[in-house]
Amino acid sequence: MANKLLGRELIEDIAAFTRKLRATFDARVRERNMTLPRARVFFNLNKKDGINQRELADRLELETPTLVRILDAMEGQGYVERRVAGSDRRAKEIYMTDAGRVVAAEVEDLAEEVRGQIIAGIPESDLRTTLNVIRAMQANLAAVRGQ
Repeated sequence: MANKLLGRELIEDIAAFTRKLRATFDARVRERNMTLPRARVFFNLNKKDGINQRELADRLELETPTLVRILDAMEGQGYVERRVAGSDRRAKEIYMTDAGRVVAAEVEDLAEEVRGQIIAGIPESDLRTTLNVIRAMQANLAAVRGQ
């Protein structure tokens, strides 16, 4: 019984933390005239510039039409460009422009600052234990989802 209650409290706290983290980061990027979805695109392009549009939509857990609207706006601002992927003219790869790289670096700096503030004062051993627990929970979740 104690495990059930502890598990419930843990999951509820993680969910609440995630919502508050998202809201905090959203407020910070809005101060810089950006949206959270665009910031998330920059995060992913920093990891893999030239990513296929469908793969990017999957990573962001967005429907393709939603991502297309975000990319249209970012392309209009000169931050990204779409290129035809190989011989399939329908498939597009997304690349950052030089202006996009500047903004992406600003977003990364902001994220680093927020992360630093959030983990301030927490011993490294606690952070490592927490990371191990969360990774184990992610593996369990993937099994529940059948992945």
